[in-house]
Amino acid sequence: MAKIYDLRSALDFLKTKEGQYIETDVEVDPRAELSGVYRYVGAGGTVARPTQEGPAMVFNNIKGHPDARVAIGLLASRKRVGYLLGEKPERLGSLLNQSVQSPIAPVVIDNSKAKCQEVVHYATDPDFDIRKLIPAPTNTEEDAGPYITMGLCYASDPETKESDITIHRLCLQSKDEITMFFTPGARHLGVFREKAEALGRPLPISISVGVDPAIEIAACFEPPTTPLGYNELGAAGAIRKEAVEMTKCLTIEENCIANAEYVIEGELIPDARIREDVNTDTGKAMPEFPGYTGGAQPALPVIKVKAVTTRKNPIMQSCIGPSEEHVSMAGIPTEASILSMVERAMPGKLQNVYCASSGGGKFVAVMQFKKSIPSDEGRQRQAALLAFSAFSELKHVFLVDEDVDCFDIKDVVWAMTTRFQADVDMIPIPGVRCHPLDPSNDPSVSPSIRDHGIACKAIFDCTVPFAEKARFQRSKFKELDPAHWVPELFQ
Repeated sequence: MAKIYDLRSALDFLKTKEGQYIETDVEVDPRAELSGVYRYVGAGGTVARPTQEGPAMVFNNIKGHPDARVAIGLLASRKRVGYLLGEKPERLGSLLNQSVQSPIAPVVIDNSKAKCQEVVHYATDPDFDIRKLIPAPTNTEEDAGPYITMGLCYASDPETKESDITIHRLCLQSKDEITMFFTPGARHLGVFREKAEALGRPLPISISVGVDPAIEIAACFEPPTTPLGYNELGAAGAIRKEAVEMTKCLTIEENCIANAEYVIEGELIPDARIREDVNTDTGKAMPEFPGYTGGAQPALPVIKVKAVTTRKNPIMQSCIGPSEEHVSMAGIPTEASILSMVERAMPGKLQNVYCASSGGGKFVAVMQFKKSIPSDEGRQRQAALLAFSAFSELKHVFLVDEDVDCFDIKDVVWAMTTRFQADVDMIPIPGVRCHPLDPSNDPSVSPSIRDHGIACKAIFDCTVPFAEKARFQRSKFKELDPAHWVPELFQ
């Protein structure tokens, strides 16, 4: 396998894989048009139909940005993520589980070796404007503005100096200001910001855009798998078996990813807030992973930008919020978290997990569970409860037997149709905190919901009772190698 260490090597690698890469020289407007095109080419996920799972795409001719390109959909296919991380698609959760348990800490290299600083733009320059420097797409015509959707935000605890990296919703608001959305209670950088604000200090933060996909996937781990103080760049290093290289920022006391295409250096300003749609008044933010456009927040923390550094002829990287790309980034680390939690409690029982596209990688998990002895009956539901503990934003868990392909939703629905009775196999769990971006998690929908973001979670037990397994045997077809008859289909 070719060595992948940054965005460019990842794109070059995909060019060697049939059907995984496409580019165009036709001019595209980053305002609504670019994402509108990719919606048809390869967005998938929870994007409104028509859409499909397709190749990663690079736009070489960006209106208003003659020296830049935009890559989108790099991770919008589980098969493609498997190629990029060197693992079978069905084994990606296990790969990440192993990586998070055996981290390789990042290293800091000298600025002279950092490709991300080949070109430097300081905010003190008279013509400095992040909106002109960064070709961030506006996903729809309703969006609050151009958004950085694949920005790796890196900051450090002002007290302990421990660092963390996460991806956040970042809207370009002015020539040197960016708003940053924090999901309540879900991100370590939120803790760092709150500590700095309580001390009356700005929080230095770097935003690296266009990096090795291993970093983008690893950055999406959440507690309890990666508790406060765990730097997810260590998991990315374990995936590549080589430390992630960082370098010192030029204008703030923080590090950034050394081979990123773009780096934004700035500070989260204490007590500064901006309305997210201050430039549009649409009441909308941007398309989010559940498939709906998120509401504009009335008061978001503000990053004051001090510099933008880039590689020569940089490649902006973006994703569509509801696309299969979000499913990969959010879902695969969640699968790893569930595998880890359940394996510790009941070794060998959970065969695999899929955080499905229909839940945006966050809301739905399909768990493949093996009952080997009579006392395993009931443990499958315990495993589902552990999954909810491992990832609080889960809303629905589907339990299936080992003879059901958890990655094939048609097979899962078959199991639900022939092995599930709603009066005994659906276990509702009302009144539990879930995710504010699901519009149904609201008191207006159910009297059992006390506050927006609370949900009735549910387990759908589509497994066969252990004592009845003999009655539910699937038809047994002969095992053989079909390539003998149709080699063109089974290379």
